[in-house]
Amino acid sequence: MAYASLAASMALVGSYVGLSRLLVLVFPVFLLAWLRFGIAALAMAHWVRRAPGEAPLGRHDRVLLFWESFLGNFLFSICMLFGVAMTSALAAGVTMAALPGVVALLSWVFLRERIAPRVLAGIACAVGGIALVSLSKASPPGAGGGTAPGSPLLGQALLVAAVFCEASYVVIGKRLTGRVSARRISALVNLWGLVLVTPFGLWQALSFDFGAVAGREWLLLLFYSLAASMVTVWLWMTGLRQVPASSAGVFTVMLPVSAAAVGVLFLGERFSTAQVAAFALALAGVLLATWPARRPAAPG
Repeated sequence: MAYASLAASMALVGSYVGLSRLLVLVFPVFLLAWLRFGIAALAMAHWVRRAPGEAPLGRHDRVLLFWESFLGNFLFSICMLFGVAMTSALAAGVTMAALPGVVALLSWVFLRERIAPRVLAGIACAVGGIALVSLSKASPPGAGGGTAPGSPLLGQALLVAAVFCEASYVVIGKRLTGRVSARRISALVNLWGLVLVTPFGLWQALSFDFGAVAGREWLLLLFYSLAASMVTVWLWMTGLRQVPASSAGVFTVMLPVSAAAVGVLFLGERFSTAQVAAFALALAGVLLATWPARRPAAPG
């Protein structure tokens, strides 16, 4: 169940990363982030309270919650939204495939977690996938789902920054899950994100024509808000309670796979044979990281 929660969380993240390309065509980035955090704050208001028997938040927990939100919620959202607006959903999926390696590196540096050889092999598959897909040709501008106006190089740099933000989110979350419930982490991290983005969101809201937004776009915004701030965080924190961060990080390959699938199936972006092979390699990494280890035979 822990593995299923982690996989579902990252698959859902990938789907909204891909679909966010449609939303950034309608809403300015800061306004979109502000609406996301605001809608989720209303939906999770009843998650903020401490559960019966749960210890009060210590100063260390509060500091970790702030950094969890600043890096994994606020900065990740801004870098990802600007990055995908300048590139494509498929490019976002390709770049996000670097997540497992970055998570393993950070968990080794900050958590001193030993990385098992099988998990290393899984990470190598994920890294091999992004190396393979980097050699394939991207969709040219003007093709279905081609790049929006802006600098594709800057967009890629922002997506790389989003990778490091998301990896930090995984590592910090591992420290929090031992003391704070998954639901409360989700609500508090989202509230911090709302506080951080409110000045920028209000600034863009003052000049935005809300009446021009179609009903289907409001529905997509609702899905994005609940998936990004509520469901995915709860699923991830639930799974992370029982899985080391270095192993959990390999599940982040579900993010690029689902982001690329959204780009190809719903946004009309091109998917080459090399890219298919790359994402198959990434999924092989998940199998290597989660395959049950042999238990030593019982004595006698």
